[in-house]
Amino acid sequence: MIHTESFKQKRKFIVKLGKMLHKYGTPVYRLEAHLMEVANELDLRSSYIISPTSMTFILWTEGHEDEYTHAARVQPGDLDLGSLSRTDDVVKSVLANELTVEEASLRLDEIDTMANPYGKISTGLSFVMASSAFVMLMRANWIDVVASGAIGLVVYIFVLWSQRSKGVLNMLEPLVALVAAFIACGISAKISPSLNIHTVILSSIIVFIPGLALTIGLAELSARHLVSGTAKVMDALMLLFKLYFGAYLGIALGTAVFGEAELVHYQPLPKWTVWLAITVLCASLNIAFRMRTRHIVWAMICGYLAYAASSLGAAYFDYGIGAFIGAFVVGIYGNVFTRVALAPAVIVTMHGLLVLVPGSKTFISLNTYVTGRGFELGEIAGQQSVVILMSIVAGLVFANSALPPKKSL
Repeated sequence: MIHTESFKQKRKFIVKLGKMLHKYGTPVYRLEAHLMEVANELDLRSSYIISPTSMTFILWTEGHEDEYTHAARVQPGDLDLGSLSRTDDVVKSVLANELTVEEASLRLDEIDTMANPYGKISTGLSFVMASSAFVMLMRANWIDVVASGAIGLVVYIFVLWSQRSKGVLNMLEPLVALVAAFIACGISAKISPSLNIHTVILSSIIVFIPGLALTIGLAELSARHLVSGTAKVMDALMLLFKLYFGAYLGIALGTAVFGEAELVHYQPLPKWTVWLAITVLCASLNIAFRMRTRHIVWAMICGYLAYAASSLGAAYFDYGIGAFIGAFVVGIYGNVFTRVALAPAVIVTMHGLLVLVPGSKTFISLNTYVTGRGFELGEIAGQQSVVILMSIVAGLVFANSALPPKKSL
């Protein structure tokens, strides 16, 4: 009976841990490996079947005296690196016998109900910062930067609205793209003809562009997690189509209401603003991912390294090799981080990957193929997207071989 009670506490802890890590956006190939490692440390044997929308846990003792199967329907998780870090601290305490399984389970409940440490105002500011930073990375002009930030704030208002309205939530992605496109057309026609409408639209909804989801999906496919990887890739593509349709409809409505303004060529931003953009983008990600203070500097450095390495590689080779080198450096840096900070590598590598992923190029490519009116470099954006995505995945694989990660998470 004592043995059965101990098994019950352990399997409840593992199930709760798995659901929380999934909720915080942990890639499946890392999640399954981590749960198996924790179960082994607790003297249990385990097997898992995890996808973005379902989880199955199978746990048993060495001699099969106790067995347990748990299946649950779950929602796809969003990145919450602060809660992920705190959850990892709890696991480390359990494995070091500093906390009992029962105490750890209560600690997990506290983390799960913890409020966003940054609040709504800071989160809204992160939308403005991310939108402005991305348009700076594309070397637009200052009017585009201001317009993108302003529309990004409007987008955040709709995000807040979606938290109170199920109807808005169901149509959030095409709705924000439509509103962003409509406002951009109005600004271009009535205020500033030098506004690059397509660039501003893309930048103002950049938080929804699924470049990172595509990369993680392909990484899971490369790790032979076929169900989860396929589901994430298809979900990202459907999100991309919804965003594109919203932008397409918004431009059509905006042109009908305001008329079509003739683009006035502008002087691009100086090169040094790219580093300012990386700083602003990484700062916005710290808020969006609810980063803990002690990891912020580590994450910012990863963003700088990713851009510097990929830019250097692109200068000497091409964009694909540049992305490979950038991802390799990000992977090595993340594995060094786990050894020094004793925390999951994903906490810092997500910043680097978001600097590298070609979500914008994918969106630009879709526009080119559907309308025939390309954005800048539209003719080769589709090919670049595929090459860059695969280069990033390959870079991470090579990095894990060159310097194996110390933690499974």
